Amino acid sequence: MSVLLVGMSHRSAPVSMLERVSVADTDQPKTLARLLSEDAVSEAMLVSTCNRVEYYVAARGFHAGLSAVVREIVDRSGLDVDELTPHLYVRYAEGAAEHMLSVASGLDSMVLGEQQIIGQIRTAYQEADEHGAVGRTLHDLAQRSLHTGKRVHTETGIDEAGASMVSVAVDEAIRAINPDYQPGDSDGLAGRNALILGAGAMSSLAATHLGRAGVSHITVANRTVDRAENLAAHSIEAGIPARAIALDDFRGVLTDVDILVTATGAMSPVVLADDVRDAGPLAIADLSMPRDVEEGVGELQGIALFDIEHLQMTSTRELGRDDETAARAIVDQELDGYLQAQRALEVAPTVKALRERASEVVSAELLRLEAKTPGLTDRERQEVGRTVRRVVDKLLHVPTVQVKKLSGEPGGTSYAQALQRLFDLPLSTPQALYADTEIPADLMVGNRMGRMSGPADIEGILRPGTGGNRG
Repeated sequence: MSVLLVGMSHRSAPVSMLERVSVADTDQPKTLARLLSEDAVSEAMLVSTCNRVEYYVAARGFHAGLSAVVREIVDRSGLDVDELTPHLYVRYAEGAAEHMLSVASGLDSMVLGEQQIIGQIRTAYQEADEHGAVGRTLHDLAQRSLHTGKRVHTETGIDEAGASMVSVAVDEAIRAINPDYQPGDSDGLAGRNALILGAGAMSSLAATHLGRAGVSHITVANRTVDRAENLAAHSIEAGIPARAIALDDFRGVLTDVDILVTATGAMSPVVLADDVRDAGPLAIADLSMPRDVEEGVGELQGIALFDIEHLQMTSTRELGRDDETAARAIVDQELDGYLQAQRALEVAPTVKALRERASEVVSAELLRLEAKTPGLTDRERQEVGRTVRRVVDKLLHVPTVQVKKLSGEPGGTSYAQALQRLFDLPLSTPQALYADTEIPADLMVGNRMGRMSGPADIEGILRPGTGGNRG
């Protein structure tokens, strides 16, 4: 079973396209269930953030898995395959594993080195696990990715040089009302008030960042007021005056605040042009995908808007070259370890079958010996049995040790296949971890297998019969 990734991110698509394919938290369980109903998919995990939507599935075949995932995207978004394919990227097997490890390390983020993605991958895994969508394949990959991300942030200077997308967007908004502000200034928002829409993880990060910038007061608005009160309470504990209100009441606060941060996760705009037309001067950081702020708000007088689209056009690479090189070296090291462990698991059934076959042969021969030598005592029979088993174990020791060792190398499953044929083991030929006969030649790119993107590559596989509704 190999991992297939079909994704779209800030690197491959405009914000308007990402908004169409994004999946709300409440829709993820149904999306996972539909994917698992496909014959080609045995496991599924969905990472949907403000700047990426990535489907990871354990697929029984490359072509069938790709078609199943793209059908799901088409059905959910209403987009045609022709519209999607220029913006999708596909990774398979090693390529999919390498990508998840890089993403968890913050090496594929809009802000290189940001930490938030680790929590997002953890949440995606937990969501899939809670709904029975994760098995051994995605469990192993997700855990290795989280471990890799932790190593990168612990062993490199990525935390000092990198920043989260939240902090970058909020810093941009702060500078709009205080041009002298520099990231890290503790009095950049002295005497200023802020309004936060939403009470999730991104809102919490924003509140923390605003507090560090010296904001005088924070108002938190959320559909569930209890959650807004929790976030407000955390701010108060940190020494920042705060209060909570219902989301529907936020418009009455706009004229009293200098900065608005919104991260509601709603599927349609929450902040409309009419809401803020008379609220300026106001700086807005829209952290949501789809966007919380209606298109055109940024053109209103007195309104400075910083959203995902703005960040896409802003250089946010803050990681030093040495830190990036060190981070990528860790990713390569962890990827190699992951692949070796997975290849070893692939040959385990062969080793088990070989030992079971040997045990069956020994038992049969000892029964035959018992019938032909009725004069042997029980003690003598036990000694003969132990001797025969020792001989068989010694004969099998080197082959089993060697096949486990060699399985960690590329193409290592061929040794397991050789054992199956030599000993006529009752196993179907194991599918090599990353050697699926269905992989098109286009995927064998560079040093790693399984990278593909672009409309020509994807359409060539999907056509005909990919678009339209699921039958």
